[in-house]
Amino acid sequence: MTKLLLIYLVSSFLALNQAGLISRCDLAQVLQQEDLDGFEGYSLSHWLCLAFVESKFNISKINENADGSFDYGLFQINSHYWCNDHKSHSENLCHVECQDLLNPNLLAGIHCAKRIVSGAGGMNNWAKWRLYCSGRPLSYWMTGCHLG
Repeated sequence: MTKLLLIYLVSSFLALNQAGLISRCDLAQVLQQEDLDGFEGYSLSHWLCLAFVESKFNISKINENADGSFDYGLFQINSHYWCNDHKSHSENLCHVECQDLLNPNLLAGIHCAKRIVSGAGGMNNWAKWRLYCSGRPLSYWMTGCHLG
C-alpha cells in the first residue's frame, strides 16, 4: 500500500510539473521502492548519477540520434534496441512502447533499465555513464535525501 501511495504521490507531483522533472531525492525514494539499491552491484547514487547525466532528471526527455533512433525518458533508453517507437526498426528487447518510458510513474523505464543493467556491460551500456559516473565517488548524490 505504501508503495502504491508513493507512486501515486510522485505521479501527482509530476503531473503538476509541466517540465517533467523529478527531484533527486524523490527519484531516490522511487528507486529504493523499486529495489534498485544494490541491484547488480549498483547503489542508488549510481542510478541517480546515470539519470542526471542522461536526462537531468527529465522524465519526458526525447533525443534524436544521428542514426535515426531516439532515446527516451529518464534513462534515455534507445529505440533501436530496447523499445518500440514505431518510427524505425527496433529489437524491442524490453518489450515496451517507447512512449511508456515517458510515463510519470517511472515503472516502465525502471524495469527496462534493470534489464539493460542485468546484461553484459551493466551501466557501461550508457556512454555518458562511462564518461561522468564510472569510477568516480558518487555518494554525494544522496546528500540530504532522507529515505524511509
